[in-house]
Amino acid sequence: MITDNDLHRLAVFLGSCAMMMIVLYHFLEVNAKEDDDDTQPSVKNSKASSTDNSRTATAAAGGSSATGAGKDR
Repeated sequence: MITDNDLHRLAVFLGSCAMMMIVLYHFLEVNAKEDDDDTQPSVKNSKASSTDNSRTATAAAGGSSATGAGKDR
């Protein structure tokens, strides 16, 4: 039969193992390299960059942009 002391040691051991696994998981998650799929721009990012490029082109042509580049200060 299992005694209280054996049960206590088992609980402490399993709890320690669980905490070490959590720390190991977070260490690996933080230091993991990103996949190639994540580095390709998505449709949302390409739309945002095309909008930024049109604002830059308008400002470079002498027109006003959303940042107020054409206003006198």
